[in-house]
Amino acid sequence: MFQIGDLVTRKSYDNDIVFKIIEIQDKNFILKGVVVRLFADSPLEDLKIYNSNEIDDFTPEIDGYRSLERNEYFYLPGRILHIDGDKEYLDKCMNFYKKNRLKAFGIYSDESNLVNSVVNNLNKYKPDILVITGHDAYYRKKRTNDNYKNTSKFIEAVKEARKYESSHEKLFIIAGACQSNYEGLIKAGANFASSPKRINIHALDPAIVAACLAFSDKNNNIDLIKILDKTKYGSDGIGGIITKGTMYIGYPR
Repeated sequence: MFQIGDLVTRKSYDNDIVFKIIEIQDKNFILKGVVVRLFADSPLEDLKIYNSNEIDDFTPEIDGYRSLERNEYFYLPGRILHIDGDKEYLDKCMNFYKKNRLKAFGIYSDESNLVNSVVNNLNKYKPDILVITGHDAYYRKKRTNDNYKNTSKFIEAVKEARKYESSHEKLFIIAGACQSNYEGLIKAGANFASSPKRINIHALDPAIVAACLAFSDKNNNIDLIKILDKTKYGSDGIGGIITKGTMYIGYPR
């Protein structure tokens, strides 16, 4: 009945998240969120085919940042390096950057190789904004010495990036994924991190924050609340610290 590639929901979770079946192990189905950065598994009897043509009604707009007065001034938004542990989500984010006419470089990297990816690509692309994301999970019943699936790898990558540039206003770091250890990532040196309430985040949330930072004036403090409100789940999903922006403004055109 169910095949790899089918879109499904889980009855026991009130069909709240749309997943794609990516693997079938005997009678256990391995699932990946279509727009939420989440892996899960499910028995056959809990699955329900998702028949709707609408996958996601979340269409983030950052026009308040992107609508720039062009008559007299010219603008140089910050450059973005986006390192993602999921190729499909990375592609979604890169399309979002392209739509908003931002200079962004996308790198797919498994979470286990994040540190090497950060070191190699910071030196190569020299960005103003670094996104480190992928997949994570919070285990309320501790399975090992760590309650988180990948937070420790994100933390290591953030620390490595801070060796490259220690200033929070010269390199802006956005780190974490679904249910990541927000406090740990901020302490490691991230400007923005997920997830204050240990909830799932939307696939585009890290990119939305990066785009808002790219369009924020380098001479003024960022509007922290306004940026967080642009994301799917607001401050429950991502939090951060107030700094200056990354965009230079010049005159005349």
